[in-house]
Amino acid sequence: MRNIIIQCEKWLCDKVAKANANGIILGLSGGIDSSVLAALGREALGSDKVLGVIMPCHSIPEDEQDARLLAHELDVNFMRVDLSGTFDTLCGSTGENFRSLVKSNMKARLRMVTLYALGQSKGLLVCGTSNRSEYETGYFTKYGDSGVDLMPLASFLKRDIRAMARELHVPERIITKAPSAGLYEGQTDEGDMGFTYDVLDEYLASGSISDPKAKDRIDVMRRRSEHKRKPIPIFRTQE
Repeated sequence: MRNIIIQCEKWLCDKVAKANANGIILGLSGGIDSSVLAALGREALGSDKVLGVIMPCHSIPEDEQDARLLAHELDVNFMRVDLSGTFDTLCGSTGENFRSLVKSNMKARLRMVTLYALGQSKGLLVCGTSNRSEYETGYFTKYGDSGVDLMPLASFLKRDIRAMARELHVPERIITKAPSAGLYEGQTDEGDMGFTYDVLDEYLASGSISDPKAKDRIDVMRRRSEHKRKPIPIFRTQE
């Protein structure tokens, strides 16, 4: 795992250097993926070239506590931008009563607007925290957490992220907590998906799975989210 981490860090350094950027910026959620990315960035580039942004938006307080724990223990620069008021204003301005999924996607897109504004002003590349397990099933927001300059973790399964987290000395509390988008108390990724990351990783890694219901659900998720992974369709005139 250490060799893979070194390769990823070299890749990150190369991308930053080629872009003539001052470093990277990422959303620091208190979850394992953003924690691993922050730790990779710090090892690769140094603490002064990594900025984690904590962006609560009517969020669970424990997530911010974990984000701060990670930043302090791994010596990662961070700042806090509370988007709760901005989110309320946007919702109120539209006059719509949005369903919960729409609101969740709005939060992700507000966070990306924030990261790009800060990144542009400071000369930093915006890094996404999605792993392969999430990316292949579409468990991310189009033009939200996927609207980034770089995706350093998108080829790693969730089990790889856990192994990397231990190698990078991410606090155990963050490694063992149930993966969650923090949308509401008790919400978890696995509860939303209807299967565990272990089951998903098994299928993505081997192409086979022992649970036919989980296989069908994963196949449907991959098929329905294909548009998220493709370039924007562009009309071309025919000569």
